[in-house]
Amino acid sequence: MKKTAEPAGAPPAGPEAIKAIPVRHYGRYVTAVIAIAILVAIVYAFGQGKINWHAVPDYFFDDRILTGVGKTLLLTVLSMVIGILGGVGLAVMRLSKNPVTSSIAWFYIWFFRGTPVLVQLFLWFNLGLVFEYINLGPIYKDYWSDFMTPLLTALLGLGLNEAAYMAEICRAGLLAVDEGQTEAAHALGMSHGKTLRRIVIPQAMRVIVPPTGNEVINMLKTTSLVAAVQYPELFRYAQDIGQNSGAPVEMYFLAAAWYLIMTSILSVGQYYIERYYARGSSRSLPPTPWQKVRAHLTTFSSRKVTA
Repeated sequence: MKKTAEPAGAPPAGPEAIKAIPVRHYGRYVTAVIAIAILVAIVYAFGQGKINWHAVPDYFFDDRILTGVGKTLLLTVLSMVIGILGGVGLAVMRLSKNPVTSSIAWFYIWFFRGTPVLVQLFLWFNLGLVFEYINLGPIYKDYWSDFMTPLLTALLGLGLNEAAYMAEICRAGLLAVDEGQTEAAHALGMSHGKTLRRIVIPQAMRVIVPPTGNEVINMLKTTSLVAAVQYPELFRYAQDIGQNSGAPVEMYFLAAAWYLIMTSILSVGQYYIERYYARGSSRSLPPTPWQKVRAHLTTFSSRKVTA
């Protein structure tokens, strides 16, 4: 083939631009159609069921339901405070070089992780068969049945069980910090407790926060179990309203909607807390959902102006 001579001083011709043709994924289309068909079938089945959907909005903001929501949130917060404080103490005990302290912490975690929460609630509620009185000397003395109220039963059952899980989460976070950090702090003359507070725990938070957020959300849902020991929270109030109104299933859907709202709000809070503690682990943080929306809106506006 005869080549055409290029003019003198002209830059050499570059390679031709490659036109990329996207690959068509037919399997994705088929999967999407099947998923939409299943979703439509489920919605149709619920729509045709013998459920009075009008009862859900009628009782959605009922005073008893709102009171139950408040008590559910209160129980969640108090139980998590007990669980976190107890978990930190147990984690430190597990990592202790004292075999007695470490063994006690191990036994506690083994027992509370190995028994269901509902069983623990019933055990606390019925310990009056073992301890007829609770006697704290001049401070307090009363019958166990009067002392162990439904609220106290719920706090002990949920909080002490949560402490066992938080202990393992905290222990994993503490072990994730390099031992050189502790050695350097001790070389500077810092005590063991001050090293934990100032050096180890702040660095461990990046590992501890994500599973702790999951535990908070799980705790909020687990509070529904305390209805079995007569504590009036969201699920208990929904049951009572359902029995009195003749719409028990509808009230279960109402309770599920409130749980979804509360867990969604907690999930947003967990996202921003994780983002806060991830600042030291990466050079640049990924944009938040709101920042992504603003970026898309700005791009759309600039295209519109250019056009």
